[in-house]
Amino acid sequence: MDTRFAPLFTPWKIRDVEIKNRIVLCPMGGTSLFGWMEPHHLDEDACNFFLERAKNNVGLIIPGIAPLRNLIGGQWLYKANGAFRKLKAYMEEIHKTGAKLFVQLTAGFGRSFALSDMLAMPMQNKVLGALMKPAVDPSYISAAPSELPSRWKEDVTCRALTREEIKKIVYAYAMTALKCKQAGVDGVEVHAVHEGYLLDQFTLRYTNHRTDEYGGSFENRYRFPVQVVTAIKAACGDDYPVSLRYSVVSKTKGFCKGAVPGEDYVEVGRDMEESEKAAKYLQDAGYDMLNADNGTYDAWYWAHPPAYMPVNCNLGDVAHIKKFVDVPVVCAGRMDPADAAAAIAAGKIDGMGVARQFLTDGAWVTKIMEGREFDIQPCICCHNGCFTMSKSKGTGNTAPLSDAQHMARCALNPLTMQNGKFDIKPAKHKRNVAVIGGGVGGMEVARVATLRGHNVTIYEKTDKLGGVFIPAAAPSFKEKDRALIDWYRRQIAKLGIEVKYNTEVTDLAAIDADEIVIATGAKPRKLSIPGIEKSVEAIEFLSGEKQIGDDVVIIGGGLTGCEIAYELYLQGKRPVIVEALDDLITTPGICLANSSYLRDFFSWKNVPVYLGAKAKKIGDGSVSVALADGTEKEIKADSVIVSVGYEPAPIAKKGPHIHVIGDAERVGNLRTVVWGAWKVAEQIGKRRAMSR
Repeated sequence: MDTRFAPLFTPWKIRDVEIKNRIVLCPMGGTSLFGWMEPHHLDEDACNFFLERAKNNVGLIIPGIAPLRNLIGGQWLYKANGAFRKLKAYMEEIHKTGAKLFVQLTAGFGRSFALSDMLAMPMQNKVLGALMKPAVDPSYISAAPSELPSRWKEDVTCRALTREEIKKIVYAYAMTALKCKQAGVDGVEVHAVHEGYLLDQFTLRYTNHRTDEYGGSFENRYRFPVQVVTAIKAACGDDYPVSLRYSVVSKTKGFCKGAVPGEDYVEVGRDMEESEKAAKYLQDAGYDMLNADNGTYDAWYWAHPPAYMPVNCNLGDVAHIKKFVDVPVVCAGRMDPADAAAAIAAGKIDGMGVARQFLTDGAWVTKIMEGREFDIQPCICCHNGCFTMSKSKGTGNTAPLSDAQHMARCALNPLTMQNGKFDIKPAKHKRNVAVIGGGVGGMEVARVATLRGHNVTIYEKTDKLGGVFIPAAAPSFKEKDRALIDWYRRQIAKLGIEVKYNTEVTDLAAIDADEIVIATGAKPRKLSIPGIEKSVEAIEFLSGEKQIGDDVVIIGGGLTGCEIAYELYLQGKRPVIVEALDDLITTPGICLANSSYLRDFFSWKNVPVYLGAKAKKIGDGSVSVALADGTEKEIKADSVIVSVGYEPAPIAKKGPHIHVIGDAERVGNLRTVVWGAWKVAEQIGKRRAMSR
């Protein structure tokens, strides 16, 4: 093991519970041991997921939010006796690995509940709400400290939680914690003063407008989380560890307005001065650890950092708050293991919180211990699988129900939280497989097919593997994307997969193979406007084929167009975005944490964005644009970049032994590419070969 990582593998204590190392598997939505939307039960997927990570040397495991009250049906968790009996047996298996496990308990989401358009309807229609209440009660699920606007639906108001409901929640925390203790769980974590969820909304000035004992003064605003830990300690004993999920600073300017790193702003939530006081106050109330980061759902990119956020983005603030408490402090948020180890050695933090890297590669801790860090498949912070909750102007959460139920899946690792849907099993019939195209889809199908025992050859028309992902990974903030390409290349070499470089296949009949996989990707859509020949395609800019000037108009405000504008700004250029729709990044499946960062950044930096606008003509040094109000504007442009999407570009149609995958079949995202590659790799060899 590299000596830089040594501090990560020293023991520490939370109360009297000793943890074997400093690596904490942080809670993630969708990883509750009890399920989180459906009626409470011991969730097989989650149990297997955490046991596998425990066997791979994680120190402390904190499964994701276990609602005290079912989202569907409304039953209280502490009454699920059968689930706790099973949990006791499960904890015995966890403890055999040497790991410890805390169960995270949540009171609810408040205004942060990801309302879809469908779930918003019963909140807007009292009759429909009454009819749905026995099964699903969105008004309770999204109840807040005060009447507040929903984070996800601008025209929905969340009701205020009653004092009687607060009392029931406090009691439920205590009873559920006691059931956890009786089942052998090492401690519990209160999902409270964190990320703008319900209990956090009680503590924050901009979301708590109450005039009773739960509103107004500092002590009143923090009364709810204090009552929770007091009740848990009374039920379980003072020595039973209670961790607190804690956002040090809210990083919030207002409703649906976050503060981007480096921005000078007025904090409407918890500022650092209040946090210094709050951390000590909550410790003295009985909390035994702070599991810390930053942000709210209005500044979601702090708690769920996309690639645009700095590495170790929360470390400075968390290290500062540790000065004011005596309990252990864990820091999460794009943590680099070497940097975390150095911070632990220096006494700045006590543990490194990691979440989504465990989705991508469950054995990454073991690989560090064995000196195999280059074998770790990197998480690229895409949120394509783990957090597909997306939103644009006028919509609620656009993620389908299947994604909402199973958030903790991974775009890069289909094995994660999929209940055996994907697997690598030896092929019944070994095949010679030709893969046409060496992009991510081609490399993934080649890798999985080889692991199943097939003989695979990749045909790549260029001199390197990576395909269109190479230019996609070119921006300065895409270092993890570039690391992923390198990982794939190492895996292809390690498996001994033959690659025929500089080989463009145009005639499948020339390929000697039992099965052929077409992974040739997509081609840019074309605009038909005067002067289009003067423009640069997005891929031409990203690949460095075309140089651009300082004043740049980007036609298309989807994710790629916005990422190009972001990169241009970082380069010191002056981008302008022209988008035909009424908001940027409207594609469903793009996490709000990712899209809101870019929207907030452009707002902060005054990057011109023209919505509901259409480019009419590209001239010499300018673009003529029809604006949403019916007027026309001439925008200065040294260069014009067109980013209006892609369309499939297969070199052949699908057939009995010809498979088309990824964007060559249907343009999607990294998840559709990788999962599609797995499906094809699993199909190959299931039936006897036939002549093509």
